[in-house]
Amino acid sequence: MPDLSHLTEPVRWTLLGILALLVTASLVARLMPPRQPEQRAELLARIGSWWIIVGLLAVALVIGQTAMIVLFGLISYLALKEYLSMIPTRRADRTLLLWAYLAIPLQYVWVAIGWYGMFVIFIPVYMFLALPAIMVLHGETGGFLKAAGTLHWGLMTSVFAISHAAFLLTMPMEVNPAAGGAGLLLFLLILTGFNDVAQYVTGKTFGRHKVSPKVSPNKTIEGLAGGILITAALAIPLGWLLTPFHHWHAALIGAALAIGGFFGDVTISAIKRDLGLKDSGSILPGHGGILDRIDSLTFTAPLFLHIFRYFYT
Repeated sequence: MPDLSHLTEPVRWTLLGILALLVTASLVARLMPPRQPEQRAELLARIGSWWIIVGLLAVALVIGQTAMIVLFGLISYLALKEYLSMIPTRRADRTLLLWAYLAIPLQYVWVAIGWYGMFVIFIPVYMFLALPAIMVLHGETGGFLKAAGTLHWGLMTSVFAISHAAFLLTMPMEVNPAAGGAGLLLFLLILTGFNDVAQYVTGKTFGRHKVSPKVSPNKTIEGLAGGILITAALAIPLGWLLTPFHHWHAALIGAALAIGGFFGDVTISAIKRDLGLKDSGSILPGHGGILDRIDSLTFTAPLFLHIFRYFYT
């Protein structure tokens, strides 16, 4: 049996609850009448991908903090790789891309040792200065501004933003005695993922007014409002179980995460529309690519970490 002693009881109960939810979803999907085989197949593919995602997260949590940080580093690598495969790059930037990839392990080293000062400025400041410095040494001016901007934006989104989720694991137990850093991370991931589902379902059911028709035609004001309300409501019991938040604080943070998740989703959608793409990749059946799955997290992870640090540490 794996050693679960490092996981608090609320974290273990939460993992069991997620497992039960996935088992229920799998049974319901398989018992659905096959009148719409394409939709049923897509639903089963999505649930299968969720099994993989949740399984990897659960195994990494059981192994320990280092394994979780390595997993997030791998997610950032795959996300940046997808991003760089989507955007046009210059032949002169091949060396530059190597330096961009090297920023990933360095960023997660700062996470692993809990060095917040370096973690929070390494990519926004030092990589912002280093990338154009490397570019000018190659002397290629054609497309310079576009190359520098798109590459740094990719690092900010795929690496810097996502690493905020991993940094939650370094929070000391005294700031969250109920469940520690793992509890904070689960609170963030569950609400971010659930918000996507809540906005989709309420939008499909009640949606009438488009919120951003040119960027994401399926997003509606009703879906956004429903996601905010449902996510805020779910945040109350989750906050009680996994965080030190008062009920109303948890609800407000849940609402903020729902809004942030919406903007993360439509921002990545805007990039794909600009590039004429439907999905960022195909690594996750039913979901598309890694960027398609973590789009909301690119906004919610930094938002949540800094709210928590400002008010609770």
